[in-house]
Amino acid sequence: MAATRLTATVAGCAAAAAALAALTACAPPGANTDNTNDVSAQQQVPALNEVGGESLAPVASTPAVPLTTTLKAASIPKMGKVVTDQDGFVLYRFDKDTAKPPKSNCVDKCAQVWPPATTDGNPDLSGVDPSVVGTVTRADGSRQITLAGWPVYRYIGDPKPGAWKGQNVGGVWFVVDPTGKKNLTCLPTPAPTAVQPPAASAEATTNGDGGTGGY
Repeated sequence: MAATRLTATVAGCAAAAAALAALTACAPPGANTDNTNDVSAQQQVPALNEVGGESLAPVASTPAVPLTTTLKAASIPKMGKVVTDQDGFVLYRFDKDTAKPPKSNCVDKCAQVWPPATTDGNPDLSGVDPSVVGTVTRADGSRQITLAGWPVYRYIGDPKPGAWKGQNVGGVWFVVDPTGKKNLTCLPTPAPTAVQPPAASAEATTNGDGGTGGY
């Protein structure tokens, strides 16, 4: 009987180790797999809450996101081909948007967490085909950049340039590649939960479907 229990325990530990290895292999750079946060991450951005948890870590404040003046094709570890802005931050697309015709459905609280990549002209392009770049006018009158018709965004949960913690958030947000397609090279599982909007906008109104946009 003791030998049976020992065998079951060893098998259970092996299965847990395999699951942890799979999660680590597709975790964004700097992500933790032990449900703790390193000091540098705490100083820059609140941690994602555990999937299934009851609350989200609040964001104390978030600086205004500048206009996107540059679109640059880049390649980053584990993820591969991405598009970044002039500051090196990775851009994303949203499954609840549409490309034909281009339309953003991320507004209000959603747009506080996923700031639209807006422009007042034509962004400089590096490695991105001009034929896939366009704009769509948002409800507030600003012009949001599109790739192959898909509006693109930054994510306030990314602590630094090159980070991609927004990948697969809510199962609807994905890193965008230079052609406008979703980059599905690496999908963290289970789908991460987004950070909350900045405290100043926590009481903002929501759009027709709750404005949650996957958080």
